[in-house]
Formats: sequence, structure tokens, C-alpha cells
Amino acid sequence: MTTPFPFSTGQVLTATQLNNITTLPINDQTASYVLVVGDVGKRVIMNAAGATTITVNNSVFGVGDTIFLANKGAGTCTVTAGVGVTINVSGSLALTQYGGGTLIALSASTFTFFPAGGIATPSSVEYLVVGGGGTGGWGGGSVAGAGGGGGGIAQGSTAVGSAITYTITVGNGGVGGGTSAATGGTSSIAGTGLTTITCTGGTGGTQTNTVGTGGTASNGTTNTTGGSGGAGINSGTAGNGTGGVTSTITGSSIGVGGGGGGSTKTGTQGTGVNGGGNGSATAGTAGTANRGGGGGGTGNDATVASNGGSGVVIIRQADNRKFPTTLTNATTSITSGWIVFTFNSSGTIGWS
Repeated sequence: MTTPFPFSTGQVLTATQLNNITTLPINDQTASYVLVVGDVGKRVIMNAAGATTITVNNSVFGVGDTIFLANKGAGTCTVTAGVGVTINVSGSLALTQYGGGTLIALSASTFTFFPAGGIATPSSVEYLVVGGGGTGGWGGGSVAGAGGGGGGIAQGSTAVGSAITYTITVGNGGVGGGTSAATGGTSSIAGTGLTTITCTGGTGGTQTNTVGTGGTASNGTTNTTGGSGGAGINSGTAGNGTGGVTSTITGSSIGVGGGGGGSTKTGTQGTGVNGGGNGSATAGTAGTANRGGGGGGTGNDATVASNGGSGVVIIRQADNRKFPTTLTNATTSITSGWIVFTFNSSGTIGWS
């Protein structure tokens, strides 16, 4: 059934045409598609087995233009903003099979997408929690500093509830600047109905073989003790940091919770691993920020302990589920069917 869109000046409509106005024309697509002005008032429906996109470009549509977008294929179709375009949505722009919604132009470059039928709150999320790393050891007298320990690591998945605000705590790295070992802070996820997921910080290294030890984790699906620092030595080869893990929760491989390398006054410096800093005869490298690695040891008497790396909490949900209604101090990215929330400092998250 066709409708008399677009109307022309002086056009006389029949009763049948007027009745048909409520039946929107369908623009079927089987491959990634760029919307055109002729799609206004239509239903653009994707039908493809693989992943596709529907792209909205700048300066094509005017204020109030409306298009219904839907996906009936097995492959996810993602509504994609072209250069200079912003698409706001309370939910996801990734349309799984039989998903859809209404796209409304607020200006030539700003749109709102209203998902049809609402989007369900995720029943569970995946997470990575890492405590802060300990400081690297300092050189003194005839001995060199050992590496600091990495923060504890918890990984896994957990059920989440609606109308609950979850508190995210990100532990600081141990603070150097003196000749005392400092332990990294505790990172955690806490909320009503959830047994708090907790990762303590790694301890600081001091001198020679007094290496920093890894923090501990509890209540994760998988709990891993942070890595240990490498031993310091006056001359020769210092110990390397050990331990930590690599995770792909963000869509890329990241190393977290490793120990810092030990130092020598003269010789080969130890290297850190999975976010741990390197040892140095002059000034140990700090643990990587938001990776929870231990600081590298320092060999020179005139320098002081290096900082441990701060911790991190990363949560991801399926991107066909409702976007959080409460979200503070997190960066957001979308990758391979997931929406990823990275907390480099303490914040909150919740769905309602």
C-alpha cells in the first residue's frame, strides 16, 4: 500500500489516500545504509545476517523530521552518527533482531533516538576490580630499593538490580616521596543485595629483598593476588616484577596488578610487569595509573620511593540493555556488543 508522500501544492487527496496516511512506506535494506531526506516519514528496516549500520549524516534533515528505524535481521544493526552529528539515546543505538525505534531531528546535526517498547535493565554485568599498587623501595647505604606489589584483582560477573545505586571505590596508588613504604588503596563495588567485591592494595617495597607483596581480592568470581616486586641489589641484575593479569574486558588487552621491578646501584635494572614500574639506578618509574601496578625500585641514595599505580574498576553490560540512569565519574565506550564503563576514580552506577 502506498501513501501520497510527499504532498505537493494543490494536490487533492482521495479518501483512500487520507486513510493510507497512517500506513508508513517501508524502505527495506539488506546492507549498511545511509539515510536520505526521502526517508522522512518512512520505516527503514534492515534485514541482514551480519552486522550493519544505518548512518545519519549532517545537514540532511530538518527540525522535526522523523524516521522509524528497525532491524528484522539476525545481525545487529547500529544507528551511527556521521561526522558532526550527535544522536542522544536513553538506551542503546545497537538494534538486535526485531529491535527498533523512532529517530527525531532536533536540528540538522542533533537527533534523539527513542527505542520502541523500552529496553530492559541488564540482569547481570561483568567487572574487573583492581586495588592500588604499593610504592617502590628506595636506595640507602649500600643497598638498592625493591619493587612495590600490585593491587589485588577480582574478575567475573554479578547480578544487578533495578533502582539500586552501586558505589564504586577506586583505590589510590601508594604515595612515594619519602623513605617509607606505602600501601595502595582498596578498590570495591558495593550496593544493596551485592556482597561487596573488594580488592586491597599492594604493599610498598623497601630495600634489597624486602619486596612489595600483592594485595588480595574477595567475593569476585575469580580472585587473584597482586604481583610481587622484584628484589633490589647493589650491583649485578635486579629482580623483575611478577604476577598480575591481562584482561580484555575493554575490548583490548590490558595488564593490571603486576609488581614493580627492583633496582641496582650499578647493573641491570629490574622491569615491571602488568602495570608495574621499572627499577632505576636514579629514580624508579611509578606504577601505571589505573592499572594497579607497584612502583619501581630506586638505587640512588639521594632519591625517594616511587608511587604505586592507582587502581581501576571496569564494568560492562550488553549493549542491547538499558543504559545506566545513574552514572558518575566513568568513561563510556562501546565494543563488540558491550557498553564498557571505566572508573578511574570513585563514582556510582545504577539502573532504574
